[in-house]
Amino acid sequence: MKDLERFITGFRSFQKDYFGPEGAQFEPLKQGQNPKTMIIGCSDSRVDPAILTNCAPGDIFTVRNVANLVPPYEEDGGRHGVSAALEFAVCHLEVEHIIVLGHSQCGGINALMAGYRGCTGDGFISSWMSIAAPAREKVLAELPGKDSKVQQRAAEQSAILLSLENLHSFPWIDQRVKTGDLSLHGWYFDLNAGELSEYRQGTGLFQKIN
Repeated sequence: MKDLERFITGFRSFQKDYFGPEGAQFEPLKQGQNPKTMIIGCSDSRVDPAILTNCAPGDIFTVRNVANLVPPYEEDGGRHGVSAALEFAVCHLEVEHIIVLGHSQCGGINALMAGYRGCTGDGFISSWMSIAAPAREKVLAELPGKDSKVQQRAAEQSAILLSLENLHSFPWIDQRVKTGDLSLHGWYFDLNAGELSEYRQGTGLFQKIN
């Protein structure tokens, strides 16, 4: 109950700031949204994209899932939540940037590396994390025998690159990237150091953003 009371108090503060007599920030958003950036982030409670980037309502179109993964493009009639969000952001909102935001101590990547099988055998988590199986295989092949923390960090970053690669499998994303109307970015947040890094294709490394 304490959490719920805190949330309600927080909403009242938000309501006052954005809808009160002196809160005109939300007025233009009542007519619709026009964000220029989409962030694909993790569901982890410590890594809220809006808080990390100090954004206000309307600034970013956000999708969050376990381990901030992007599945490859598929036309199988399934229910693809991330793909639907991508379609809306790119084809309707016409965002100019897509950021895949990963982070250290990711529980999803930990489950991937440990071979977690879910509550009842092959559950939802293991099925979802199979998207990142190539990242796990790459890390185990390149860093055999390394400490598990080293392997996990490498897998967290490798999974970001895999998601960026999967974004190109969507034809309407790849087309906009080629025409220069859309840019793709890989970011990595280090929870321990409080630092943000970006993947730089020129060096093939994640480098700290100063």
